[in-house]
Amino acid sequence: MSLAATSRTSATTDLLASRLPVTVITGFLGSGKTTLLRRLLRHPAMSRAAIIINEFGDVAIDHELVAASSEQTTLLSNGCLCCTLRTDLQETLRELFVKRRAGEVIDFDRVFVETSGLADPIPVLHTLQTDGLLGAQYRLNGVVTLVDAVNGMGQLDTMPEAVKQAAVADRLVITKTDIADCDSVDRLQQRLKAMNPFALITMAVDGELDPALLDNIGPQSVAARSEELGRWMNVTSPESRRAGEAAYLRERSAPGAGAHDAAIHSFCLWFDKPFTWDGLNAALQALTSLRGPDLLRVKGIVHVTGERGPVVLQGAQHVFHPPVTLESGQYTDPRSRIVFIVRNIARESIENLFAAIGALRS
Repeated sequence: MSLAATSRTSATTDLLASRLPVTVITGFLGSGKTTLLRRLLRHPAMSRAAIIINEFGDVAIDHELVAASSEQTTLLSNGCLCCTLRTDLQETLRELFVKRRAGEVIDFDRVFVETSGLADPIPVLHTLQTDGLLGAQYRLNGVVTLVDAVNGMGQLDTMPEAVKQAAVADRLVITKTDIADCDSVDRLQQRLKAMNPFALITMAVDGELDPALLDNIGPQSVAARSEELGRWMNVTSPESRRAGEAAYLRERSAPGAGAHDAAIHSFCLWFDKPFTWDGLNAALQALTSLRGPDLLRVKGIVHVTGERGPVVLQGAQHVFHPPVTLESGQYTDPRSRIVFIVRNIARESIENLFAAIGALRS
């Protein structure tokens, strides 16, 4: 893995704005993904969305919405395109883009991918990270995980898949709050906040959710400003970090936190000095080689010597997206920050690794 070579692009090419955003919607069985998608399809802002789902019948789209259909795709009367995932995601995304370019399907401007309830969302992220052709046309917008307010606590207790889905999310949506008692909703919210403090948590009642919460999750342009990047990272300042981590440890050890939660650690590392590409590559290569399967999600904004602006960094397990260099002057914090969501890896281990490699290369 070498990040430097793929980051150097023409200053006139916006590698974020020119690619179609892909939002992954995941959540355990019964969490309400179908209901959420059905509501989203009715919203005017979604009229040019493409929805990729595992089984078309599971979505239960109302008949009055269906305007025309083929074996694999269904065009809805509000303009949305639904696509059945019958092969692998790579082939489906590639075929959709080819048909879009040829005018055989609508000129969709975003893609939602619904995973099955038992699915690990990380392979979906790998699809966008490892396929160069897809990477030239699509970009990851973010991961949205739905958690059932009625059954969520039990699922987090017993199902490691549910914990992983929540841990890697950029947005956590608590569903069925209208039929759950307030104490249950509050306990679930606190547990999710302890597990993944870097995800924005919101509520959905009967699938109703402002589509804006699912749009513009990740950086949309190389001209992204500090506020937009801050919402994506959702990180407090290092000065308040220790207090937040102390509260996090208390919440994790409190009654109601399951055994699976204890394996998940989420933290942000701050770096005052710019990286060199060699140093950053060396640290990430060492980390992925030693503990790749337990490196669930990495995202950061880093300063690298010689780059015209800060660099967007994203990865999952042993695979990283090609980094994208932002325009200079948009991100005003001179420090780099990297969020790590890991399993059974101590924060100090990663801190020491970066410090040791930095010392060797200084």
